[in-house]
Amino acid sequence: MGAAFLTHLGRGRVEVRSAGSAPADTVNPAVVEAMREAGIDISAETPKVLTVEAVQASDVVITMGCGDACPYFPGKRYLDWTLDDPAGQGVAAVRPIRDQIEQRVRALLTELGIGIPTAG
Repeated sequence: MGAAFLTHLGRGRVEVRSAGSAPADTVNPAVVEAMREAGIDISAETPKVLTVEAVQASDVVITMGCGDACPYFPGKRYLDWTLDDPAGQGVAAVRPIRDQIEQRVRALLTELGIGIPTAG
């Protein structure tokens, strides 16, 4: 969800990579539906494994509870967003997680000086 919001709201002004330390085989259907409700189609996305190369190539690394499983490189900016895990949750439980992620993405883009459309 974070990568989808960054891509959508960043409008080509940020390069986004999405990966996990232990990705599922498919994207959670409840996440797909919750993002569709927000006007973003992620139905064609597939989970990817986080690689050392992806972290090395990044300026900002946003983790969501991966702890020691995520590669760490001094000099990179790391943000660890503590959020409920949407895995196994229905769309009603995913919506507030989605909304929290959108708020954090908007704040990050603003902090980075990237103009974004207003919420709504």
